[in-house]
Amino acid sequence: MVYKKQRKIISKEIKPLFINHIKVNAKQKGIHLDAINCVIDHIHLIVSLSRDQTISKIAQLIKGESSNWWNRQNLTKTKFEWQDEYIAVSISHSMIDKVREYVNNQGEHHKKKSFTEEYHDFVKRYGFERNGG
Repeated sequence: MVYKKQRKIISKEIKPLFINHIKVNAKQKGIHLDAINCVIDHIHLIVSLSRDQTISKIAQLIKGESSNWWNRQNLTKTKFEWQDEYIAVSISHSMIDKVREYVNNQGEHHKKKSFTEEYHDFVKRYGFERNGG
């Protein structure tokens, strides 16, 4: 998930509060978060879906509630809103450890490649096309 307009807003001070809140909220809603991490302008999650959950519903629950919480806490001077879009992909069991490592090491990873570069590489590599653009 990406913060709207890729604004750099998730500071080192806010990050642990934000991640903890998302974990607690997910657990309350029956969402199994396998891994979660964020950097200054986006977040990565590994989620195991139950049979009655959909990707869009999980994204809606996490994004809607976390932005509402952020704004109620007045963590920043400007209103926090997630970007409407997100990318979700399935992960094979054989790749889960590699993907967990990737999620857990976002800070180091993005010292080498920006989110924008990574996003465009991902879209190109896997053939994703943005709706309406």
